[in-house]
Amino acid sequence: MNSSSHAPSAPSAPSTPSVPSRRTLLTAAGAVAVLAPLSFTGRAAADPGASGDTETRTLTGRFEIGAPDFAEIPVEVPRGVSRLHVAYSYSSPEVPDGTPGNALDIGIFDQNGTKLGGRGFRGWSGGFRTEFFLSRAEATPGYLAGDIEEGTWNVLLAPYQVAPQGMDYEVVVTLTYGDAEEAIEPQYPPLQAPGRGRDWYRGDAHLHTVHSDGKYTPEQVATAAREAGLDFIVSTDHNTTSSHGVWGPLAGDDLLILTGEEVTTRHGHWLALGMPAGELVEWRYRNRDDEFDRCRKQVQKTDALAVSAHLYCPWIGCEWKFGLEDLDATEVWTGPWGWDDETAVSTWANLLAESARGKGGKRGGTGSWLPAMGNSDAHSPGDSVGSPHNVVLADGLSRDALLAGIRAGRSWLAESADIDLSLVASAGGAEAGIGDRLDVDRDETITVTLEVSGVPDGTVRLLTDQGQLLQTVLAGDGRGTITWTTAAGSAPSCVPRCAIRSRTAPPVAPRWGRRRASGRWQR
Repeated sequence: MNSSSHAPSAPSAPSTPSVPSRRTLLTAAGAVAVLAPLSFTGRAAADPGASGDTETRTLTGRFEIGAPDFAEIPVEVPRGVSRLHVAYSYSSPEVPDGTPGNALDIGIFDQNGTKLGGRGFRGWSGGFRTEFFLSRAEATPGYLAGDIEEGTWNVLLAPYQVAPQGMDYEVVVTLTYGDAEEAIEPQYPPLQAPGRGRDWYRGDAHLHTVHSDGKYTPEQVATAAREAGLDFIVSTDHNTTSSHGVWGPLAGDDLLILTGEEVTTRHGHWLALGMPAGELVEWRYRNRDDEFDRCRKQVQKTDALAVSAHLYCPWIGCEWKFGLEDLDATEVWTGPWGWDDETAVSTWANLLAESARGKGGKRGGTGSWLPAMGNSDAHSPGDSVGSPHNVVLADGLSRDALLAGIRAGRSWLAESADIDLSLVASAGGAEAGIGDRLDVDRDETITVTLEVSGVPDGTVRLLTDQGQLLQTVLAGDGRGTITWTTAAGSAPSCVPRCAIRSRTAPPVAPRWGRRRASGRWQR
């Protein structure tokens, strides 16, 4: 690797230091390479008339197949810097069909260091941007505004995919000297809205914006959520909290906005829902690193939810590999319905049956089960915010009430706000609704009643831990009441659930079709 520099009124950069042996670059978080540092003279900061002067350094290098997960470029930032700008590029050779092409992600950490879970994080854009900047008053979406303090910063490269031909890269860092602008305070959203008291609330808890790999602006997401008839949304940009401080003015009495993160690891993605605004969850690990449990506990300690995302997404690094024990919920429906959703629902139904038989694992045995969620994972105009979404029974429209409802399993999933339903089991004068438990004597008769509206000519399936026990078709107006009766003695651990599919639903097929020119699958 090589470094070069140019700077107005500044001497040439010092010669490139030797590169450490890769054998010394392994950490508990997986392979991390430390590349040649970039040093700046700082001469412009000592000149009172040098405000606005810039100084630039360039590093070039190469990754081969088997490259470490992350590579740090130390940047020695002198005093007096008001703005830091980074641009990068990498080679994209032609690859055979079916072979991943090059994909290189990028982010930055400040003088507080790169320790896992530490205080040094200042931004991440993955592979979505080719450049970014930071200053006290503003920063590129995905990055955190703040002072550019003196010390060792680190540009973090992540060779997500390396083609057989290898990957050549170039990183250009430019510092601007001068007085910093006035800082701008983040505008975090409130934790509650007036709501309707104890009621069913609709919300999409997996959404992206320009603050990670989306093209939606936060304003567009909020508008789309209102148009979809949602009561709440959760912001879940990948591996950053930069959007948290822009949601405040976009929330209102009619829309609660919660802050969160899609934690994007090399072995699957998960959602941290309802996190305290500005609190980051670490993502730089694989399932072999024993880091996931620490991060999950960090989330749950704040009473936020840890939820696995798109269990069977086929893209590199997206399929879930950390197991399902100790999670608060699992996402079984992500965006337009596809084969992977069918598989996720089947996996969840098997876990549901196990919990009813007293094999609930660490979740506590009989009566303790893993709730299911459905979210749009919308990224850009053309993706439907709120399709699907969660309908949650909560004591009010507040962070704590909604998360408690999801955690307790008092929720169901809908493709749109046009759809409504109720599912009730009754016996001996007692009733249990969605997410509740009905204890009955063995000689009692159990009646399960499903009421549906909003699905014209839809197909209704009633299933238990034995499989499908009833199927019928709704009328043209989309309304219907379906009743099923069983004897408690023949179903000692019955877990009734329903699945309703509209007549216009497309056939189950692969849907993960968007691909970037670099060859990286993104979700």
